[in-house]
Amino acid sequence: QHLLGTDHVGRDQLSRLFHGARVSLIVGTFAVVLAILIGVPIGIVSAYFGGWIDQVLMRLVDAKMAIPNLLLAILLLLVLGGGVITVGVALGINLFTTQARLVRSQALSVKRREYFLAGVAIGVPAWRLLFMHMLPNSIQPVIVQASLGVGFAILGEASLSFIGVGVTPPTPTWGSMLNMALENLESAPWLSFAPGLAIFLLVLSFNFVGDGLRDVLDPRLRGRI
Repeated sequence: QHLLGTDHVGRDQLSRLFHGARVSLIVGTFAVVLAILIGVPIGIVSAYFGGWIDQVLMRLVDAKMAIPNLLLAILLLLVLGGGVITVGVALGINLFTTQARLVRSQALSVKRREYFLAGVAIGVPAWRLLFMHMLPNSIQPVIVQASLGVGFAILGEASLSFIGVGVTPPTPTWGSMLNMALENLESAPWLSFAPGLAIFLLVLSFNFVGDGLRDVLDPRLRGRI
């Protein structure tokens, strides 16, 4: 009746594993989307305007990077409360700095190219330069980083749930399953195998997706045509 057994209160491990997968994917996807929505505009605006705007925005990003991600996530969850959306928000705020710096570096390269300089010279409006030229030509690395960021967000959600500050029970998560397995490690060590292996395989699969997207989107890796 129970292919993976039951936990210490008789709940089916396989059913909780499936529900935990849904939570992990929702949190990971939401966190990455939020990070893109925050980080991409910051990086684009910083690269386009430069000067004091660039200095202010990048110093704010540097200040955020100086705070440990796990500590900031714990503080946000203590204020906002545990839940699928709040965990996604906490992890998304931690991930946006990578997106901002990545987009800024790519946008600075676009800013120096001939077609962009020609648009500036003939008086193309700033909004058109931003949304029609700079953003589309700077977004490819973001797509690759987003697939890798989902894996980081899944690991972050599992870590927060493992220490008891993530998604609140009775919602099943892989991190909380590992926490319960740790409490019964001597009497039932097999309870830790399924959630641990699930986290490993899901994060590894998103890393493979990121590598594949990089090979597809980067023309230098395609070989000669």
